[in-house]
Amino acid sequence: MKIAFQMDPIGDVNINADSSFRLAEEAQARGHALFYYTPDHLAYQEGRITARGNDLTVQRVQGDHATLGPEREVDLADFDVVWLRQDPPFDMHYITSTHLLDRLKETTLVVNDPFWVRNYPEKLLVLDFPQLTPPTTIARDLDTIKAFKAKHKDVILKPLYGNGGAGVFRLDTNDRNLSSLHELFTGFSREPLIVQKFLPAVSKGDKRVILVDGEPVGAINRVPAEGETRSNMHVGGRPEKVGLTERDLEICAAIGPLLREKGQIFVGIDVIGDYLTEINVTSPTGIQELERFDGTNIAAKIWEAIERKRA
Repeated sequence: MKIAFQMDPIGDVNINADSSFRLAEEAQARGHALFYYTPDHLAYQEGRITARGNDLTVQRVQGDHATLGPEREVDLADFDVVWLRQDPPFDMHYITSTHLLDRLKETTLVVNDPFWVRNYPEKLLVLDFPQLTPPTTIARDLDTIKAFKAKHKDVILKPLYGNGGAGVFRLDTNDRNLSSLHELFTGFSREPLIVQKFLPAVSKGDKRVILVDGEPVGAINRVPAEGETRSNMHVGGRPEKVGLTERDLEICAAIGPLLREKGQIFVGIDVIGDYLTEINVTSPTGIQELERFDGTNIAAKIWEAIERKRA
């Protein structure tokens, strides 16, 4: 197959952690032809969805991991699969990408389905499953957020469309910074904030469960660094081997059919204790750590699911 990757600059990736690199590596091993471009080179041109980028080959040598052919413009309708793999923030640039890629649906499989990526961003899709999630409020209004904090005492405040643990604050019962943080966030963004009841179980880790076409294939546990609330690996969280609990499987059984129906082939959910906190569909990661811990080729499972859909 002809495969295009829409992703952040490939020269900057950590080949031992980046899921996009691992997916490209597996695709190449399966005989697929790779093309790479960054989202700023995606365009609509008189009815065609085009991209300027490069043919790509990869190898597992950091710093010499990507060999690019001459830059050329392609019509993405000529490709079998396009991967939507740039990182959030989920801003208007990201949303515009989903609108453009959605126009390929008659010819090309876009993973994950951009229509539902747009309509199911990570911190909003969980609202469909209130029985699985901690108490949550989404608001820009300070009085609403204050009322939630007064009720639940110890809370997590974070940007609605952020990623990687950036801008995540724990506000405990003694905290006096809520008004200042609200002023800070609303000073540079018109977006609402999300506030959730703090889950003490996060000290034991924030579990990332990987689902492929709606089915759980494994998990890693991300443990916060000493003195840190956030467990994201971008901010120093430590990955650990972990199994799937009965509660994890219950959560996956509840959300899996919807993910499969909406074309969300590669999804990473976040589970703290018994609670689902996020359903990551934009650019989930974690497969390399999971492959090392479990010895299972998760990238192959993802490609098998894609190949079935293109058969």
